[in-house]
Amino acid sequence: MQSKLPSQAEYVIIGGGIIGLSIAYHLTRLGHRDVLLLERDQLTCGTTWHAAGLVTQLRASENMAKLAQYTAGLFRELEELTGQHTGFRQCGSVTVAATPERLEELKRGASMGRSFGLDVEIIDAAEAKRRMPLLDVADVLGAAWIPSDGKTNPVDTTRAFAAGARQGGAKILERTPVTRVLLEEGKISGVQAAEGVVRAEKVVICAGMWSRGLAAELNWTVPLHAAEHFYVVTESIAGLLPDTPTVRDLDACFYAKEDAGKLLVGFFEPKGKPWGMEGIPREFSFDSLPDDFEHIEPHLSNALRRMPALENVGLQLSFNGPESFTPDNRFLLGPAPDIDGLYVASGFNSCGIESSGGAGKVMAEWMSTGMPASDYWEMDVRRAMPFQRNRRYLRDRTGEAVGLLYALHWPHKSPETARKVRVSPLHDRLAAAGANFGEAAGWERAQWFGAPETAASAHATFARDDWFKASAAEHEATRSGVTLFDQTSFAHLLVQGRDALALLQRLSTNDVDVPVGRIVYTPWLNERGGMESDVTIARTGDEEFLVVTAAVQRIRDLAWLRKHAKGAGHVFITDVSSGYTCLSVMGPRSRELLMRVSPADFSDAAFPFATAREVEIGYGMALAFRMTFVGELGWELHVPTEQALGVYDALIAAGGDLDLRHAGYVALNTLRLEAGYRDWGADVSDEDSPLEAGLGFTVAWNKAENFIGRTVLESQRGQVPRRRLVQLAAPRAAPLMFGSEPVWRDGSLVGYLRSAGFGHTLGCGVGMGYLRSEHGVTAEWLVKGSFEIEIAGERHAAIASLRAFYDSNRTRVKGEYRKIEDLVAQELLTARSEG
Repeated sequence: MQSKLPSQAEYVIIGGGIIGLSIAYHLTRLGHRDVLLLERDQLTCGTTWHAAGLVTQLRASENMAKLAQYTAGLFRELEELTGQHTGFRQCGSVTVAATPERLEELKRGASMGRSFGLDVEIIDAAEAKRRMPLLDVADVLGAAWIPSDGKTNPVDTTRAFAAGARQGGAKILERTPVTRVLLEEGKISGVQAAEGVVRAEKVVICAGMWSRGLAAELNWTVPLHAAEHFYVVTESIAGLLPDTPTVRDLDACFYAKEDAGKLLVGFFEPKGKPWGMEGIPREFSFDSLPDDFEHIEPHLSNALRRMPALENVGLQLSFNGPESFTPDNRFLLGPAPDIDGLYVASGFNSCGIESSGGAGKVMAEWMSTGMPASDYWEMDVRRAMPFQRNRRYLRDRTGEAVGLLYALHWPHKSPETARKVRVSPLHDRLAAAGANFGEAAGWERAQWFGAPETAASAHATFARDDWFKASAAEHEATRSGVTLFDQTSFAHLLVQGRDALALLQRLSTNDVDVPVGRIVYTPWLNERGGMESDVTIARTGDEEFLVVTAAVQRIRDLAWLRKHAKGAGHVFITDVSSGYTCLSVMGPRSRELLMRVSPADFSDAAFPFATAREVEIGYGMALAFRMTFVGELGWELHVPTEQALGVYDALIAAGGDLDLRHAGYVALNTLRLEAGYRDWGADVSDEDSPLEAGLGFTVAWNKAENFIGRTVLESQRGQVPRRRLVQLAAPRAAPLMFGSEPVWRDGSLVGYLRSAGFGHTLGCGVGMGYLRSEHGVTAEWLVKGSFEIEIAGERHAAIASLRAFYDSNRTRVKGEYRKIEDLVAQELLTARSEG
C-alpha cells in the first residue's frame, strides 16, 4: 500500500531511475535519514528498464573514469550489502580496431586509463579472437582488453539501490508525480505533488528525459534531448557462456553482450533519430518506440561481418527505446546556478548504468556538503549556456550526439551540427582569411588558419599534417612578429557599487584595491582552498570593476558573484559580455602596429604591464589591456561590438608590411604552455590550491581583508607540497602529446599531463601535470629523478621543471627582447643537442 506523502523532508529526489535511487542510497550511507524519493509511476519505468547494462570504465578523463571505476567496484558488493540480486558479472571487454587511427586512439586511451589506475591491455587480433571466439579478426589491427569491465541487470541493480536506501531510512513513493518545483526568494522551498506539497531543504532532479522541462519552468538550462536507441537480441547461441566478454567495434557502430545465452547487439549510429521534440508524455512508462529496421540495417550488417556466426541465428527481439543525450556528450551534474538548494543529475548519454554508483556518490556528497568532493567541471551543469534550452538546437545536435559516442575523438574536434549559434562580428572576415573554426560554449572560434578561401578541416589529427604546420606558423609569428587573435568569446562581468571593492576583496586572493586603470589577475577560491575560477579584474572606476573570464566559465562565475553579492551591501552584477569584442594583438611588434592605428602612447612608461586604458583606435574606441596569455608583449583590445569591424579593418590595413598574421586557439594553447601559463579547467580546478598550482604570487597575504579559502592556504603556507603542478617536456618524442599522458619517475607512475601540445619554439612536446611524492615535490626531487612520458603505450624520456621552459623571468612580456634561443631552458637545449 502506498505510504502517505510527508509534509517535509531534508532531501527530495525527483525520479526513480537508477541515478535517483543511487543518490538516495548514498545519502543514507552518509547518515542522512530524512530522504524522500518521488517517482511519477514505477521505479525504472523511464529509461533504466530497457538499458543494455554494460559496465565500461575507460572514459575520456580521470574523474569520469573514477565514476565508472567506483561503480564497477560497488556492483561487485552491492548484492551482499543490500540482499538484492543485481546480475553483475565482471566478464571483461574487448574493443577492436580495424584502422590505424582507431588503434592509435585505443593505445592513447589505454595509456590514459593506466594513469587513472585502470588495468587496460592492448592485445593483438589473435588474442582478441581467443577471448571472444565469435569475432572475425581478419582485418583487426589490435584491440583493448579491460578485464574488470562487465555487465549488470539494470532493473535488479536499481532494486538493490532501492533496498539499500530503504534500509538506510529513505522513503520511496511510486505513482507520486512531481508537477512543480517550488521556490521562495531564489531558494528551493519544496515540490508540488498531486497529493500535496512537500517542504524541502534540497531537491535534485533525476527525471531523465523529463528533466529539461522541469528545469525550464524555472528558467534553468538543463540541455538534454531524447533520441531513439536500437538494439536486437538473437535467439540462443550454442556455447555462449555468461562470462563471454562484451564487445565493441566503434567504427562499425555496435556493441554486443551475452544475455541469457543470447547476444544483445546495440548501435550508436552516426545519424541518430531525435525523439520527443514536442515534449515527453508524462504517462510514457515501460514503453518502446516503433521499429525502424531500415535505419539500423547497415550497422547490423557490420555486426554480422564482425561476428559471422550471427548470420545463422535468428532475431528474437528488435527493440527501440528513448535515451537522453547532451550537446557535448557529458553528464549534467550539480547545482542550479542561481537557485540555492536545487540540483540535477541527468543527461547520461547511454552511460547511466555504468556511472550510476559514482554519480550517486558524487551527488550525495555535493548536496550534503555544498561542494563536490573532486573536480567535476566537465560534467557540471553550470557549463550550460542559456541558448542551449532552444529545442531546435537540441534536436539537431542530438542527431549527431548519438554517433559521437563511438566516433574517433580527434584532437580539437567539435560537433558539426547546430553551429554558428554565437559568432564574433569578425566571423566572416576570419572565414575568408582561412579560419578553421571550433566550438566552445556555442562560440565559433578560429582554431588555426589555412589558405584563404579554402575548405576548412573539421578537426586536427594525431599527426603533424596541415593543421600542425598552420598552427606552427602562427606560433612562430607570435614569437617573432605580430599576430591577431579574435577572443570575442571572453565573458565580461561588470561589478559596480560602493561595496563592489569589498565583495571582490572577499572573493579574490590577490589585492584588488588598486588604482583606477590597473589590472589584477586573481584566483577565486572555495572554502577548501580550491580554485573556483581565475579571472582578470580591471578597475575601471572608484566603484566599478570589469571582470574578464573564459567563455565556458561565464555562467559559473556569474553565479559565484551573485551568490556572494547577496547580503554584501550596495553592489550590482551585470553581464555585459555581448557588448564587447576582444581583439588580442600579440608579439614583439605589437606596439609598433598599435602605434600606427592609435595616437595613444603605448610605451612602457605610459602603458606598463597590467594597465587598462581607453584608447582611440581606427575610428573607434577600445579599452586596451596590456596583458598576455602567450608570453610575449601584447594588448587585448576590448572593443564595443558595433565598432569591432572598423577596428579590425584598421589593424589589418596597417599590418601589411609587418607581416601581421591571424592566429587561432591551437597556437594560443601551445604558446601559453611554453610560457607556463595555467588554464582553468585543464591545469587548475576547484580542487587545486594556488600554492599547489605554482600561483603563490597571486596571494596577497598582507592585505587587510580576509578572503574565502585563506584558512586552508595558511595551513599549506611554508609546507613542501606533496602534489604540485610541474612543467614537463619530451625533447626527443616523435608522437604528439595532447594531454592525459602518464608521467613516470624512476619507473613509478607519479602523475599525468593535465594539458599538452607541441612547443614550436622549444622544438618538442610540452605540457603540465600534477606530480605526487610522499616526501614533497621539490626542485631537488625533480633533478634527481629520471622522468618519462607515456604516449600511446610507449615511454619517452622527459624533463621536469618547476619553472617554465620558455622565458621564465617574463622578459619578453616586459618588452626586453633577448634572443629566443637565450630564453629556452638550458636543460632542454642540452637534451635536444644530445638527441
